[in-house]
Amino acid sequence: MRILISNDDGYRARGIIALRGALAGLGDLTVVAPDRNRSGASNSLTLETPLRVSKAEADVYFVQGTPTDCVHLAISGLFPFEPDMVVSGINDGSNLGDDVLYSGTVAAAMEGRFLGKTAVAFSLHTDGLRGDSTRYFETGAHYARMIVERLQAAPLERAVILNVNIPNIPAGEVRGLKVTRLGNRHRAAAMIRAEDPRGRPVYWVGPAGAGQDAGPGTDFHAVAEGYVSVTPLTVDLTNYAALDNVRSWIGTP
Repeated sequence: MRILISNDDGYRARGIIALRGALAGLGDLTVVAPDRNRSGASNSLTLETPLRVSKAEADVYFVQGTPTDCVHLAISGLFPFEPDMVVSGINDGSNLGDDVLYSGTVAAAMEGRFLGKTAVAFSLHTDGLRGDSTRYFETGAHYARMIVERLQAAPLERAVILNVNIPNIPAGEVRGLKVTRLGNRHRAAAMIRAEDPRGRPVYWVGPAGAGQDAGPGTDFHAVAEGYVSVTPLTVDLTNYAALDNVRSWIGTP
């Protein structure tokens, strides 16, 4: 099996190095990841400028583009082969609830699924940590290998993307795995206004809101309770329950 590894933290990030090590022996591994941190890039593709691909070492490539660019290139002709599976992560920070709409980590997996590949995204719940605070990427790596092995043995149907969030604790303290739904967050904090060295205004997006729908059954709750959260996602955003109501509102059959 050929496995494509990507992320949104950049090809030198600790999480992707841990992921590559965890998957050793499960197939032919190729890393194609952004040249730098592209967190929050979501599903964006670079369309107005050409993309440069550079080789860092054997089977490790970096791209001056987004996570979606990386996966798209890797599957659509960069190599004389196509991967069978796309594995994204391990992100330094969770991707819970609404985060999946902005996450480059999840977007890399989504692009793999768009292009017909088995896909899974892994994130470590390091939210709020600063500097050299302990990050248990080895815990994320342990569960990444476990889930990839399971996907190899029993692939899921085409429409499913797995979004996996791992608590930032030693592996021996994890209480198990839970299949969850997405929760959602409170509204993000207000934007932060500052000034550049010339006194001109600049703005920072405010911090993400805390969990709002974060009760039992949600990804927020599972991770807070020390479980690995496994959420099946689909890219079909159609609100089927609303179709008849919208037809009536528009006035069409």
